[in-house]
Amino acid sequence: MKISQSYKSSVQARKQRKYRFEAASHSRHKMMSANLSKELRKKYSRRSFPLRKDDTVKIMSGNFKGKTGKILIVNMEKLKIYIEGIQRSKRDGTKVNVPLDPSNVQITSLELEDKKRAKALEKK
Repeated sequence: MKISQSYKSSVQARKQRKYRFEAASHSRHKMMSANLSKELRKKYSRRSFPLRKDDTVKIMSGNFKGKTGKILIVNMEKLKIYIEGIQRSKRDGTKVNVPLDPSNVQITSLELEDKKRAKALEKK
């Protein structure tokens, strides 16, 4: 059973998780948003914007707080992002990328090659 589009919110964590797990792709795209840096906020008069590959972000919380890098992968299925240079070493010595939640990063520069995305940014 899918959750209806009129779903607002719930205080129950299980319903919040269910909504995230069963969300449609257009809703997931919106969930993959991060807030903009102060300069970008002033420039585009927006608070947040959906993340995309090649955007440069700064990590705001967690073990890698303060580090910056380009986004390598945006995993819409797991609602996680992977940033270049943010890796953890496994027990056997191999390095793996660390999945991060979009809410823990801040966009410092945007990839505006796509005309449609640039237009969406100027909408407000």
